[in-house]
Amino acid sequence: MAEKKLMKGNEAFATAAMNAGCRYYFGYPITPQNEVPEFMSRELPKAGGYFIQAESELGAMNMAYGAAAAGGRVLLSTSSPGIALMQENLSLLSSVELPVVLVSVMRGGPGIGSIQPGQADYEQATRGGGNGDYHTIVLAPATIQEACDMIYKAFDIADEYRNPVMVCADGMIGQMMEPVVLPPEKAPLTEEEIWEQKPYALTGHKWKRERNAINSVWLQQELLEEYIYQYWPKYEKAEAELQDWEAINVENCDTLFVAYGSVSRVVKEAMQALEAEGYNVGLIRLKTLWPFPHKAFELIGDNCKNIICCELSMGQMMKDVKAEVAGKYPVHLINRVGGMLLDPVEVVDRTKKILEVK
Repeated sequence: MAEKKLMKGNEAFATAAMNAGCRYYFGYPITPQNEVPEFMSRELPKAGGYFIQAESELGAMNMAYGAAAAGGRVLLSTSSPGIALMQENLSLLSSVELPVVLVSVMRGGPGIGSIQPGQADYEQATRGGGNGDYHTIVLAPATIQEACDMIYKAFDIADEYRNPVMVCADGMIGQMMEPVVLPPEKAPLTEEEIWEQKPYALTGHKWKRERNAINSVWLQQELLEEYIYQYWPKYEKAEAELQDWEAINVENCDTLFVAYGSVSRVVKEAMQALEAEGYNVGLIRLKTLWPFPHKAFELIGDNCKNIICCELSMGQMMKDVKAEVAGKYPVHLINRVGGMLLDPVEVVDRTKKILEVK
């Protein structure tokens, strides 16, 4: 049995990335994820990797563009305002189909906001602020262990789909400590393996193949349309294959909670208290924010009378839940914002008030 190690979230995130074969990190300091670049600056060079603190979040994304274009596994990390500054290049990386992994340790907003945990970046992550037709694949861990597993897997997903993958943790998961089993170490790809597995990479043609070019400018609209139609099926494939969730008593419950990330841990504790008082409750926990796990909502049974979304935002996730159930069930919101946290007692009390309303 693998040995468990007590680790702080942010440091565990960085270790999982290195174990996945990541040897390139670019970032800019911002709370509450500063332990990621701090750890990478110390440990990545020891493994033969490269750490660069960029002059800005935009600069970090441009550096990541270059390393990914050369076939490297690249990690970026930041928090909410930093993601806002990276949106232009998320669109650019998607348009040229380059794989990078981006960890977003979310905090309160809008604007500079607070340094406490938040989830008001749900729409930022799932809709994106870049231009054009693209998607970012978005994973949402609820524990440090799950974050490590998702980050490790995210590099494979990014390579398979040739697309940015974002892992949305939050300040609570990033700053807390938990025992984790780290994923096994993978060696970074050799130049020969990059040639075989990433034929698009700019590694030099060595007179053995045609020269590669990575292009994001299409002055003839017919060619751009053809290019978009060419890469778009991978998003349809992602929606079919990557949806992920955890379901608890979804088929039989009267009241169904929907949550993700650290809030889902609070909801699970509240559910135990409610069940002890005779309430029949269930939970859908989103593990992927995009693609949204539509299939999970097909499991809802005939007993369901209410859906309650619990989140640290003004109902950003709830909009997707309402669209999904299309008026079949009333959808309610239990939330806190601005860096304030929900606790199990508050969830229990507010649930009872919702269910008392006729």
